[in-house]
Amino acid sequence: MKGIILAAGKGTRLHPISQPISKILLPVYNKPMIYYPLSTLMLAGVRDIMIITNQNDQENFKRTLKDGSRFGIRISYAIQKMQKGIADAFIIAEDFIAGDNVVLILGDNIYHGEDMKELLKQAARNEKGATVFVYEVGDPERFGVAELDGNGNVLSLEEKPSAPRSNHAVTGLYFYDGSVCGFAKDLKPSPRGELEITDLNELYLKNGALKACIMDSGYVWMDAGTFDSLYDAHNTIRNIEKREEKMVACPEETAMEQGFIDPSVMKESIKDEKSEYYDYVRKKADNLLGL
Repeated sequence: MKGIILAAGKGTRLHPISQPISKILLPVYNKPMIYYPLSTLMLAGVRDIMIITNQNDQENFKRTLKDGSRFGIRISYAIQKMQKGIADAFIIAEDFIAGDNVVLILGDNIYHGEDMKELLKQAARNEKGATVFVYEVGDPERFGVAELDGNGNVLSLEEKPSAPRSNHAVTGLYFYDGSVCGFAKDLKPSPRGELEITDLNELYLKNGALKACIMDSGYVWMDAGTFDSLYDAHNTIRNIEKREEKMVACPEETAMEQGFIDPSVMKESIKDEKSEYYDYVRKKADNLLGL
C-alpha cells in the first residue's frame, strides 16, 4: 500500500504565522505538524510515501524529512501547482500509486488512540473499495457527514448539511483501492473549481463499496487548521504526553516499533542531536535493545 500526505494548501486561515512557512511545518507542541500524519501512515504499515506540497514550500519539507531513510521508509515529493482540491492528489500521484491501494491523509489532521494501529490495519485489510474514518462531533453541520448502518457501511454522504442525518463527521483520512485514480479523472470540478473528495467518495458509495471506520470517544481527532484548533492541539498533545509518559506521533519511535529500522541504527543516526525529543528517542532505542 502507498501513502500520500497532502500538504499543498496555502494555510490562509493561519496567516500571518503560516506566510513564511507551510502550516504543516508549524510546531504542534514538541514536533512539526507533518510528524503527525507521517506517523499515522507509518503506524498503518506504509513505507512508501509521497508528500504533495506547493511550489514554495517543497524545499522546506525536503530539508525537514529528506528521503525518509532515517525512519526506514521512502519519501518522494510532488507539487500541486494550483489548488484543485483533495481528489486532485490522485491525479498528481497516479504514477506513484501505480495501481496499488493507497491511503491519503491531510497534513493538518492529527489522530491518536490506544488502538489506533489496529483500526488502521483494519482499514488497510479492505483490499476492495474505500474506507473513510469518521468521528462523532457535536456540530456536524460544519463537516462532511456520513450516515451509517449497523455494520459500518455508509448509506449517504452530505457536505455541511443544515439538517445532518448523523453526527459522524468524515475526517481527513481515506483508504482506497487501485481504482481511485480512474475515479478521480472522472470527476468534474465543483462550483468552487475543485475536485471534491466527497464527490470521489460518492462514486464508491454508488458502487456499494464505501465503508467507515468509526473512532469513538477513546480516540482523538484534531484538524489543526485554525488558530484555536492549533492552540487546542498543542495543549491536547502536551496533556496526553504528560499523562501517558509517551510521545504522540514520534516517527523515530514508530519506525523502531514497526521494525522499519534497527534501534542501534537509529541511535547512531541521532548521536549528535541534543534535545529532550532525541533523549526520548535514545531511551526508547535502549529499551528495545534491552539496555
